Amino acid sequence: MDYVISPPPQVSVPVVGLDARFPVHRVYCVGRNYADHVAEMGGDPKSEPPVFFSKPASALVTDGEAVRYPQATSDLHHEVELVVALASGRRDLTLAEAAACVYGYGVGIDFTRRDLQSIAKKHGRPWDTAKGFDQSAPLSALTPKANFAPSTDTPICLTVNDELRQSALLGQMIWSVAEIIEQLSRLFELKAGDIIYTGTPAGVAAVVKGDKLCGEIAGLNSLNFDII
Repeated sequence: MDYVISPPPQVSVPVVGLDARFPVHRVYCVGRNYADHVAEMGGDPKSEPPVFFSKPASALVTDGEAVRYPQATSDLHHEVELVVALASGRRDLTLAEAAACVYGYGVGIDFTRRDLQSIAKKHGRPWDTAKGFDQSAPLSALTPKANFAPSTDTPICLTVNDELRQSALLGQMIWSVAEIIEQLSRLFELKAGDIIYTGTPAGVAAVVKGDKLCGEIAGLNSLNFDII
């Protein structure tokens, strides 16, 4: 097929142990999925269904690439998260069908321009400029689900310059992976290649240029990069 301009490259993520990469379709995110983080942000855990938002696939940063400190903010916050990659999907999935859609897992960081988010919340505006900016979604290599299964006692943590900032267990998530996928399928037709960031525990804080970040979930490849 001919195009009037050159089409953008396919966004993809490395897979542990394979030369082939995972092609990305869409990136979904869950807000307020750890009770301690909900309380930290002034909310009431599980008083409402999951809060969903999205980022463009082009926001992904992989292979340990450095992240440029973004424009239009002076308050960039880190949020370490379990990330789920889908091998299939459709609308209105059951819990069992939702679990069967998973291809694998990774460690991600959802960056937020917190100052812009605060302004958006104050005026009842969308969060797009606070969440969906360039390089706002670093992601580790994916581990196929045959080699990793998240459990309630799986630890997740983030260090900045070797200082522990966030630390929790995946069992502290309000909504499980299958529940997130099931709920999301009631709003969107999920497809192979979709990526889901599943929410962050308490301890979110600002980063600055020169910081070195390391996100870890036991059993998965760690996520390491610099802010430049």
